[in-house]
Amino acid sequence: MLSISVHAQRGVRIAYIDTEYILENVPEYQEAMSQLDDKAQKWKNEIQGKLSEIAQKRKDLSNEKVLLTNELIEEREEDIMFEEKEILDYQQKRFGPNGDLMIQQKQLMQPIQDQIFAAVQDMAESRKYDFIFDKSADVVMLYSAERFDISDQVLRAITRSSKRRQAQNKAQRKAAEEEETVPEINEEQEAREKALEEKKEARESAVEKRRQEILAAREAKKKEAEARRQKILEEREKAKQAKLEERNKTTASKTENEATKEETSKSTDTTTKTRAELIEENRKKKLAEREARKKELEERKRKILEERKKALEEKQKVRDSINNSK
Repeated sequence: MLSISVHAQRGVRIAYIDTEYILENVPEYQEAMSQLDDKAQKWKNEIQGKLSEIAQKRKDLSNEKVLLTNELIEEREEDIMFEEKEILDYQQKRFGPNGDLMIQQKQLMQPIQDQIFAAVQDMAESRKYDFIFDKSADVVMLYSAERFDISDQVLRAITRSSKRRQAQNKAQRKAAEEEETVPEINEEQEAREKALEEKKEARESAVEKRRQEILAAREAKKKEAEARRQKILEEREKAKQAKLEERNKTTASKTENEATKEETSKSTDTTTKTRAELIEENRKKKLAEREARKKELEERKRKILEERKKALEEKQKVRDSINNSK
């Protein structure tokens, strides 16, 4: 009863801290976060570069589709999809819920959170606080008076603790920072990370093996298709050559026959007719042609005269009819 009465008389002691404010003022945390941000930016640039390459490959394929066969188009599309899946898996590995960025952030936050929790517990016990809230957590604080804020006190406690450790572990911490942004936490966590890394390596190995199998199968298909294409081209060339040879033989045979006939004709005419007879035949032929042209001209002239005569007669008839009507 006495204890309850004393508690009631002094009232409830309440305080709060701002974890974000504390973290912003811890130099080691800020330095590690800066290095982690540099890593994340490097990963982002790497992913963006690969995605840009994939986009360029899609654009090139779209421009070259009219020049490629369906098989080549499908192979190029498979390659692009495979590379895109790889970069998406890599992005998930780096920035996913269980990715490297989240793991290293947790590793980085855990020591500072432990220090904050230890400092808050010590302060609550030494100063008899009943409740200590975190302003940056999910607790809704509609109003908080600054006199209840003990963030600076917790920060000073963490700084003092850090300075005490600094003299003993300065060289070790420097070596650890050069090797890795976030130091290892404990053996159990190291074992978990090692198991996770082994799983990732096994998965990457399986993916690479599958990729090599796909590439080998694709290469075999490509070689088979090229062999079929070469065989078809050779058969077409053979058929073309056979046709040309047959055509050349036919042409040569015709030419030879015509030449034989012409030679035979010439030899026959030369043997049966003398030169004088040939001249006489040519003269008679020309005279006949001239006589035919003369007859043709006479016939044309006769027709013209008849047409003129008919025209004059028609005019005379017209005049006579006009005079009779008068």
